[in-house]
Amino acid sequence: MLPRIVQRDGEPGFHWAAPTGEPRALAELAGLPDAEPERWLPTHLEALDDSLILVAGRFGEVLGGGRGPRPDEQEALAASYRAIDRMVHDYDEADRALGGRDDVRAGQIVGTAALMGIRLRHAVGMTGPAPFDGALDDPAAGVVSGRAGLHRVDEARPWTGARWLVVTEDDPPRRLPATLAMLLFDSSGVDKEASLTEHRDALCSVTEAVTAPDAEPLAASGAVDWLLFDWGMAHRESPDSGAVEIRSGRLDDARMIVRAAGASTRVRARFDLGLLAVPVG
Repeated sequence: MLPRIVQRDGEPGFHWAAPTGEPRALAELAGLPDAEPERWLPTHLEALDDSLILVAGRFGEVLGGGRGPRPDEQEALAASYRAIDRMVHDYDEADRALGGRDDVRAGQIVGTAALMGIRLRHAVGMTGPAPFDGALDDPAAGVVSGRAGLHRVDEARPWTGARWLVVTEDDPPRRLPATLAMLLFDSSGVDKEASLTEHRDALCSVTEAVTAPDAEPLAASGAVDWLLFDWGMAHRESPDSGAVEIRSGRLDDARMIVRAAGASTRVRARFDLGLLAVPVG
């Protein structure tokens, strides 16, 4: 007998089970005699992708912002984001235990899962604050003249994160929220490759910092989620799609996405109790 994927009727997502039937993390199964992680990791990704399609089909309007969640959907939305978190966490843990595969497809599927999970958590009020939340000016209608840059909240506390801002030429200058997609597609005079490199560096450093013992979990989760969400939104297949692409084909981008998504699950498990537990019964 081999380990297998278990999907329960009426529950989102799946979990792995040992040959004897007990729920097991994929990383644990990789240590069994005759383990085949080179097959099981791609199998996990395919099952994750299938689960995302089902969640998107059920909650597409909510995920896309077409409407807010109904009261009777709250429990199902929460169950869906928790299932996505467990599947992402399971993949990241197994991938790290096996030394990292740097798979472009893994980055795309996990990136899509991260976008979907963040949107689901937003719908039920379980997202941490974005960097500089409540401290920025409101942009007015029309063209804005200013200098865009990636600003860190607190250099001494890297887990507080960073965010793209436009500092205007007004006197006094205003600090306006910006996004990576805005810089890449809607702004003039932007060095796009330099912007991508700066965002990569920030996301990697925040990913490392958010699981530190001194990191405040809610703020840290908002910090890594914001940079990951901002990257994913700028790399969607199309403006109407939630599917993340790695157009560059860069393996390090895939690894960056998987590690950031995994760090997000670990830091949120510190305040979202039972987040990564496999449902039983």
